[in-house]
Amino acid sequence: MTRRISRRQFVRQAGAAGAAGLGFWVAGVSRGYGQEKSPNAKLNIACIGAGGQGGSDVGNVKGENIVALCDVDRGSLEKQAKNFPGAKTFSDFRKMFDAMAKEIDAVTVGIPDHSHAATSMAAMRLGKGVYCQKPLTHDVYEARVMRETAAKMKVATQMGNQGTAGPNLRKSVEWIQGGVIGEVKEVHIWTNRPVWPQSPNITARPEEKPPVPEGLDWDAWLGPAPERPYHKVYHPFKWRGWWDFGTGALGDMACHTANLPYMALKLGAPLTVSAESEEVNPETYPGWARVTYEFPARGEMPPVRLVWYEGKKGGKLVLPPEDLLMGEKYSGSGSLVVGSKGSMYSPDDYGGRSVWLPRDKFQDVQGPELKLPKSPGHHAEWIRACKGGEPAMSNFDYAGPLTEFILLGNVAIKLGKKIEWDAASLKAKGCPEADPLIRREYRKGWTL
Repeated sequence: MTRRISRRQFVRQAGAAGAAGLGFWVAGVSRGYGQEKSPNAKLNIACIGAGGQGGSDVGNVKGENIVALCDVDRGSLEKQAKNFPGAKTFSDFRKMFDAMAKEIDAVTVGIPDHSHAATSMAAMRLGKGVYCQKPLTHDVYEARVMRETAAKMKVATQMGNQGTAGPNLRKSVEWIQGGVIGEVKEVHIWTNRPVWPQSPNITARPEEKPPVPEGLDWDAWLGPAPERPYHKVYHPFKWRGWWDFGTGALGDMACHTANLPYMALKLGAPLTVSAESEEVNPETYPGWARVTYEFPARGEMPPVRLVWYEGKKGGKLVLPPEDLLMGEKYSGSGSLVVGSKGSMYSPDDYGGRSVWLPRDKFQDVQGPELKLPKSPGHHAEWIRACKGGEPAMSNFDYAGPLTEFILLGNVAIKLGKKIEWDAASLKAKGCPEADPLIRREYRKGWTL
């Protein structure tokens, strides 16, 4: 079923999302997210994903009551459970909700990309606040539904792009919006990922079918993804390079590196997306790619051309033209916002540092008065929102559109052609072959 909204509705919603650069978390304003709970009371949190990034989330919310732990890998689950002897343990989040939904206030979701939406949607429909790791979803469609559901259920949400809480990112957003580097028409973002195996060397699924390791619930790990036998090339980390499970280098890193320019420029949805890459196969993402997005004018802001670079070609990182950096050296990952008066170069993944170019011109520059609030911490923002406080900065009203734009790059990579994007109807114009990439079919027994 295609999700259609009227053009007027979409423009209104897109405008609200675009205003996210400063508007939706205005200090002292609550939009009704979260369950009205005393700031001094502790939340009952269920953590879905106990190891890896999920384990990091557990550590960041351990000051609340951890009442349940869920992980498909018994080893990770038992190791984490030693820290929370009172928490109940599960290998399948559906069984967890069936058993103790009434005892849970909120959940963290730190599992592979392909199961983010199914897990988070189940929680939100039960009225639970959700902290979901980046990228918010595996598919464009899922990102739209996650945003809509969060708003409908009035639950507190946050996507795990933790750089959003950093003081330099917030300052840089305000300086760019304040005109420090003038009008911006050009943005470049790059990453040294992938750092996991994928194309061109992996073009088919393994033929051997080893037994599922003891303690691993393989069916629960597959979740909504198509059925296939277990193999170590998927679990526990290499899944990122496979189309069915991960979102490649773009999905893995752009929610970090594109976050600052996307927020500062209030980019919203692109008009067109095109990509070039090494030859694409049906199983894994390519080893390098370059994706170009064209965004329309937004109010007084001019149209923007944004180019994403990933991976290595001929053994060298795919990077923007060297002269854009005015003598600086490119970092392994970062972003460059090019304005009419100068440029902002952020040489890390999270927007944690900014270099204003040319250096001599901006050595003593004074930006506008800062209005964005200081963050108590990325997870702490979400916990505060769950207790009825102001929304977290990367709540799904912001993170949903950010994720949609990013994942459209993977659609263009897979198709190998330019697409014209109709954001209101979630369609690539005149390109029906894009439909299953925008909204994949779930395995039987799994739904949103």
